[in-house]
Amino acid sequence: MLGMFCVLCSGSGLMGFRAAPLVRSLHSFPGIIVAQIDEEVAKLLELKAQIGGDNGKHQFVLKTAKGTRDYNPKQMAVRERVFSTIIGCFKRHGAETIDTPVFELKETLTGKYGEDSKLIYDLKDQGGELLSLRYDLTVPFARYLAMNKITNIKRYHIAKVYRRDNPAMTRGRYREFYQCDFDIAGQYDAMIPDAECLKIVYEILSGLDLGDFRIKVNDRRILDGMFAVCGVPDDKFRTICSTVDKLDKMPWEDVRKEMVNEKGLSEEAADQIGDYVSLQGGMDLAERLLQDQKMSRSKQACAGLSDIKLLFTYLQLFQVTDKVVFDLSLARGLDYYTGIIYEAVLTQAGVAPVSTEAQNGAPAEESVSVGSVAGGGRYDGLVGMFDPKGRKVPCVGVSIGIERIFSIMEQKAEASAEKVRTTEVQVMVASAQKNLLEERLQLVTELWNAGIKAEVMYKKNPKLLSQLQHCEESGIPLVAILGEQELKDGVVKLRVVASREEVDVSRAALIEEIRRRTSEA
Repeated sequence: MLGMFCVLCSGSGLMGFRAAPLVRSLHSFPGIIVAQIDEEVAKLLELKAQIGGDNGKHQFVLKTAKGTRDYNPKQMAVRERVFSTIIGCFKRHGAETIDTPVFELKETLTGKYGEDSKLIYDLKDQGGELLSLRYDLTVPFARYLAMNKITNIKRYHIAKVYRRDNPAMTRGRYREFYQCDFDIAGQYDAMIPDAECLKIVYEILSGLDLGDFRIKVNDRRILDGMFAVCGVPDDKFRTICSTVDKLDKMPWEDVRKEMVNEKGLSEEAADQIGDYVSLQGGMDLAERLLQDQKMSRSKQACAGLSDIKLLFTYLQLFQVTDKVVFDLSLARGLDYYTGIIYEAVLTQAGVAPVSTEAQNGAPAEESVSVGSVAGGGRYDGLVGMFDPKGRKVPCVGVSIGIERIFSIMEQKAEASAEKVRTTEVQVMVASAQKNLLEERLQLVTELWNAGIKAEVMYKKNPKLLSQLQHCEESGIPLVAILGEQELKDGVVKLRVVASREEVDVSRAALIEEIRRRTSEA
């Protein structure tokens, strides 16, 4: 009967006031039925709101999907500046670029990201292929190398990736975001390409002027060796590694609790891990650990520590050791890392910290971490997972966290009230009198043909004041003004917007004069 009531209400137009008498009469039924009727009425009202009431117009919810955002012209101008700095650095180091599809076969991505695999976006079956949106650019790169039988390449790739994560928009964490990756694939001598990746991170973060930063380095072999000598069972290495990876977000006590209570690790093993992950230093720490009674028993750990020593030798030659620290708490939870791993964090006062406590549970220092802005490492086995014959291609790379960097730069721009130009127009072609549209269009065409970035107002007879105001608001540095007298004399009045200085320039010399003045600016 209840279903019939719903059909009647929706099918025979008894929506709104015409349904009211029927509803009132049904309220004489027992309480349970009345409650059901109220529930159905509520659903009908909600449906009515969705379809836009009696006029039948659908009401759109005007919002972006959770974890995504739009970018206005000012934000895009800042973003392009960041991309330009990053791409310039990649090219300076000899990289070439590639592109891969935004979605991959699901089996390509499955099992490569450890506990983070649950964050992969799966797509509906569209006709025989199970697909997923790419989670990062590294796994598609490894698939690309195996598929095309490439054994050495230095490449960069800038593209969007997707993660079904809990977004934190103000901190630059989204479900759709850009990654900027630089990778070196090929068989080379130990730690030379690895050191160059760290040099690239150093150059980019210095060039963007984001504030003080630190690059933490560690090695998966050191972590695995440490877990072994501390008594972690082999089958728990990866899951304990994922827990250690949370030390930049949680105090040690909480991490220890997760290891013991949730992961089933013994308290003794957890405490021994705690002693090691609190250590930080440089080449001296690597030397000390090579002599450590427990760590020296692990061949894996010793191989990693020897490479850390070699890495710091090259980093000294690259002049970046002032920002690099060997940190045993760095884990990076992705399964495909096999050797050196690293992560860059910004450390500046006055920015909200990731956690209110330091990693060992002590009060945080004045300089607080604002989260990772770059990360990467060595993944020598990933390409072999895709190759039919299991042929390995050693790889090392770094990914720049562009969204977090952009979020910080956007905040800085707002705080400084910096005026951001959203166009690159060098000169506005304006007229001082009426009926000069054809002359303006002829002049702007000459400028475009010469490669000058120029603009003209889309009105037949714009007021000169309106044209000058547009230049001031848009940051256009020069105005080429045409008037009847200028046309008779064969000149153009060139006005500098900032100083309001005006000079007559012959039509033949105008292009060179604009180039000279804009190159000086």
